[in-house]
Amino acid sequence: QLQASGGGLVQAGGSLRLSCAASGRTFSSHVMGWFRQAPGKEREFVAAIRWGTGRTYYTDSAKGRFAISRNTAENTVSLQMNDLKPEDTAVYRCARGTSTAEADFRSWGQGTLVTVSS
Repeated sequence: QLQASGGGLVQAGGSLRLSCAASGRTFSSHVMGWFRQAPGKEREFVAAIRWGTGRTYYTDSAKGRFAISRNTAENTVSLQMNDLKPEDTAVYRCARGTSTAEADFRSWGQGTLVTVSS
């Protein structure tokens, strides 16, 4: 199971840090990711990190503003979000998978709502 936290209401230009605690072992072959879904829109990929190597991946809109990181000792993954924009408003969910393909993310946490006011 995955438990996400850290969402909230923030003004444009502000920052939030999301965290996701994973139960059960996360293997070096796993990929941990963050996805988001805005009202009326489809779910979209935000960022991912390979558990073993720490290699990171970002959607274009997140590059330079968001940073994904992992703590292998605590089995957690975080998403630091800076310079937030109203279009970042969405429910954010963490997920664990075996590749960076969305279809390969099989374990999902509940969402945490991020609201960015203009």
